[in-house]
Amino acid sequence: MDEEMAALDANVFWELVVLPKDKKAIGCKWVYKIKHNADGSMSRYKKKVVTKDYAQTYGIDYEETYNPVAKMTIVRTIIAMVVVKGWSLHQMDVKNVFLHGDLQEVYMEQPLGYVGQTHPNLVCRLKKVLYGLKQAPKAWSNKIGQYLVTSGFQTSNVDFSLYVKKTDHGIIVIVIYVDDLIITRDSDADFFDLKKLLKQKFETKDLGELHYFLSIDVI
Repeated sequence: MDEEMAALDANVFWELVVLPKDKKAIGCKWVYKIKHNADGSMSRYKKKVVTKDYAQTYGIDYEETYNPVAKMTIVRTIIAMVVVKGWSLHQMDVKNVFLHGDLQEVYMEQPLGYVGQTHPNLVCRLKKVLYGLKQAPKAWSNKIGQYLVTSGFQTSNVDFSLYVKKTDHGIIVIVIYVDDLIITRDSDADFFDLKKLLKQKFETKDLGELHYFLSIDVI
């Protein structure tokens, strides 16, 4: 929890302010989860500060919320293409994906256990999207989509979570499912360039070759 709060503070996700009279502050809570490996063993503990989205009012606290994620048909098609072409299939994870989106004016109560002793009556004016906000998924999708398009990728007409880029070496393909990226290409150079590109904008983790994805074992 201290690590989570340190990350939020380092990236300036909010500032403590007096709540305006015409605004209300939504609540927040801690959520804990254990992430497992494909063999069922524990991978790591995960913890997040999330907003209580049920307290948000449409038209006041949020508007559009739709977030496209890759269809399973697309995932299976990419795996099949990799088998036919003999390419490798890699997976990358983007940390704190929902925290990257742009946000309109939203106020939140201070997280439980971390209420400032000197300013207990202040609230957090969010500067970036937090988990739990109804608009968080769409804000993240817009953020990474715009970044990839400006970097030379094209969005597929059959799936808005599928991005393709033609390079001097061939093509590179990215499938996005929230914070998981499935990547394949016909050149190692393109893959290394992509990793550098993503790390310039987001905090990522290279998970190596794909072995397990959405209950699919990849051998």
